[in-house]
Amino acid sequence: MIKTLEWTDSGVRFIDQTKLPTEETYVTCTSCEEVAKAIRTMVVRGAPAIGVAAAMGIALGVKNSRAESVSELRRELDRCCALVGATRPTAVNLFWAIRRMQAKFEALGIRSLPQLKQALIEEAQQMYDEDIAANQAMGRWGASLMPASGGVLTHCNAGALATCGYGTALGVIRAAIALGKKIQVYADETRPFLQGSRLTAWELIKDGIPTTLISDSMAGFMMRQGKISAIVVGADRIAANGDVANKIGTYTVAVLAKEHGVPFYVAAPFSTIDLDTPDGSRIPIEQRSAQEVTHIAGKAIAPEGVAVENPAFDVTPANYITGIVTERGIARQPYEESLAKLAAVQAKVVL
Repeated sequence: MIKTLEWTDSGVRFIDQTKLPTEETYVTCTSCEEVAKAIRTMVVRGAPAIGVAAAMGIALGVKNSRAESVSELRRELDRCCALVGATRPTAVNLFWAIRRMQAKFEALGIRSLPQLKQALIEEAQQMYDEDIAANQAMGRWGASLMPASGGVLTHCNAGALATCGYGTALGVIRAAIALGKKIQVYADETRPFLQGSRLTAWELIKDGIPTTLISDSMAGFMMRQGKISAIVVGADRIAANGDVANKIGTYTVAVLAKEHGVPFYVAAPFSTIDLDTPDGSRIPIEQRSAQEVTHIAGKAIAPEGVAVENPAFDVTPANYITGIVTERGIARQPYEESLAKLAAVQAKVVL
């Protein structure tokens, strides 16, 4: 399994996703500041992976702290939480992880500093294990939704590289193939950062899963030709009404899917569901550098001085979504009711 990130004695180790697919290199972050930079610069990306990376960054900052009292250590914890919390605004898993680390610290009560530090390291490692187990559970739930044979389109990268392993949307595909389903994956390139062509295609080819790369503009034509039987994507935040924020271009794919009668599924851990956000209009959308649009691999593809907009995400309204797959089960419309019911379900995840 691809080691997207892992806790080591020397720090938090990441596969550098900015170098894929041409270089498989790893970087080790030895401070909370370095982990925050890795998240901000997309060395690590994907909502579930960002959440666990944030937790490990916080644990690393606490581990390295020279605090001499619990109150001083709490201030260091708060500083690290603020640091990683300022990296990327859309993926709610990031803030879920921060709250969980803060809650763990407070729940520990009066302990020695070494005990507090070790407990936070163990909490981050527990979140890592839970993420992989949740992805595998999602795969089991979602596999039944995939066709027995045919093409499945995915947008961006919601695979092992976006998580601690196995993947959300790609986890559903992997589980379906493990059941013997004959799936041909169509991965669109996902401009402007090319997560589909650089990352999704790379990890599926490594797994020997039949994969065809298409440009983003080809998706509708492929559906019209009957080559796409289902679509499954990941998510960075899901509002209480079922609106889904995911990589820019997801909304376009969903509209095309509805027009062509193709089921459109979202796979995400329950930590991605934000019941405190009533609908997609309240989800903050990250704006990224114009250079991601005007350049590819450092080479300019647009005239200097042209105005650029680069929202990293868009919001797909709930009425375009056939089902939302989580480790707790599958939610369907009306999502206000089904997501609220799943919130009360204890996830049956085996670690």
